[in-house]
Amino acid sequence: MTADEIVEQILDAFAKCGHFDYGENISMEEHMLQTAFLADENDEKDNVVVAALLHDFGHLICNMPNNIFQEGGDNHHEELGAKALQEWFEDDIVDAVRLHVDAKRYLCAANPKYKDKLSEASITTMAIQGGPMNKREMLAFRRKKGHRIAIRIRAYDDCGKMPEMRRPGLNYYIPKIKKCLS
Repeated sequence: MTADEIVEQILDAFAKCGHFDYGENISMEEHMLQTAFLADENDEKDNVVVAALLHDFGHLICNMPNNIFQEGGDNHHEELGAKALQEWFEDDIVDAVRLHVDAKRYLCAANPKYKDKLSEASITTMAIQGGPMNKREMLAFRRKKGHRIAIRIRAYDDCGKMPEMRRPGLNYYIPKIKKCLS
């Protein structure tokens, strides 16, 4: 598969499902673009920016209703996204996508005040996703490759939920996506 074909598949997923409500008064696409923008604005390397952009890719391809969490279900978007992206990207991006939910759980366990920073929707999803980690889970998380990038992406994820944020469009990230393809 060529770089252009991979980018086309990614863009198609955004076109088909990016408009879904994210539960934060913005669309899924808007949230993902804001997360990437915040990483880019903080001078992160391209692999971190691309991981931030694609961290919720699993939501775009899961073929489940976008209100799955409100119904008490979990679409396991982090695993779906990582599995889909692993054939195109290096492990650092795939691991960060896979671990971004666990990073939220870890941060809430490591610093109980962190939960105060989360939106209502993130608190709801965290309960469905397993709640704050216990000490054994925290230790296991810290041993996983990619956990540091996942923690950084989590910070951008938590802030990328502002309806009024001005940021570049999806096409801005195409060169970074192509650069990061394996």
